[in-house]
Amino acid sequence: MILAAYLLLAAALGYLSVESTITTPLPPILLVTAGGVAAVLCRHRWPRASFLALLVLMMASAAWGTGAETALVVLALYIIGVTSRAGRAWAAFGVALAAGSVAALILAIRVRVGPPIHGIALRSALEAWPTDWVTMATAFAGAALIATLLGVNRGHRRRHVAALVERAEQIKRERDQQASISRALERERIAREMHDVIAHSLAVMTALADGASAVAPTRPEESQRVMARVADTGRRTLGEVRRLLARVDDDAAALSSAPGPAQLPALAEEFVAAGLPVRLELTGVVSTESAVGPTVYRIVQESLTNVLRHAREVRDVFVRVALADDEVTILVQDSSAPALPTDSPGRGLVGIRERGAFYDGEVEAGPRDDGGWRVFVRLPLDG
Repeated sequence: MILAAYLLLAAALGYLSVESTITTPLPPILLVTAGGVAAVLCRHRWPRASFLALLVLMMASAAWGTGAETALVVLALYIIGVTSRAGRAWAAFGVALAAGSVAALILAIRVRVGPPIHGIALRSALEAWPTDWVTMATAFAGAALIATLLGVNRGHRRRHVAALVERAEQIKRERDQQASISRALERERIAREMHDVIAHSLAVMTALADGASAVAPTRPEESQRVMARVADTGRRTLGEVRRLLARVDDDAAALSSAPGPAQLPALAEEFVAAGLPVRLELTGVVSTESAVGPTVYRIVQESLTNVLRHAREVRDVFVRVALADDEVTILVQDSSAPALPTDSPGRGLVGIRERGAFYDGEVEAGPRDDGGWRVFVRLPLDG
């Protein structure tokens, strides 16, 4: 893309320089253009050498070429601002400003003593060259400054977004690891308690059953009372096991490291700081004993991360979370450029669908008719 645009600009300015009766010599133009093509082609492998070569070509173009290489220098400043740290970008701007001042001086002298440029006749006022020099140097400095500022601003945003996405992925990994460890510890605790409850109860029930069997022929009424005690012991044990298993969700939801709906405003603020225009609407509350809180947080976080990574020209992102005793509904939709077609749903959407399936919920995800993407999740909590 850059090479095609440069060749188009060089061809247009070259045509202006050779089609008129006031003609610029063609060989220097072709030589400088060839150098510009080589610098563009080598920018990925040798970026610093390519940038220095462009500065030299800009001055050479001011002396014998068409000036098209100046556009390459301005574009290079923008790219350096995007891909490098701010300090390096401003250092490149300072070097380019010095080279641009030299190129402006060369051009101010050239338009008076030749060769011609763009088919324009040479000027006769030799004493006015300082004014032309300052004017052209100021114009180049303004263009270079704007390109550097735009590049630095976009580069800072890209790095901030990348850091935010990496942080979200790290939090996800740490949370999954913590949840896995907590589940293993909980299973071990439950196994120990169930062993104590069941082993004791079974021993008692076995002893009572043996006694009832022994006295059944001679004392049937006593045998019936003993068997009733066996039944009572079994029912009591079953209730204890049920209460023990019911504590699993309570303990898991009580983990202090697990975020919930209360942390959604802070999450939205993080994405707003990254440049995503998020609007959050949070209504209702869920019980602190409910395990759905971390699920709601993760669905919203993964949906916003997908918008941040994949959406283009985002104008608005609306998040609505409605919490109730019987269900939770989550809506995340963005207004942006139409989503590009893809064959892979991505791990984020897969994770959202898996979390919805855990609650036997509904998950709808897909592009909107007017552009952007929509994710809707309903999690029933009854039962």
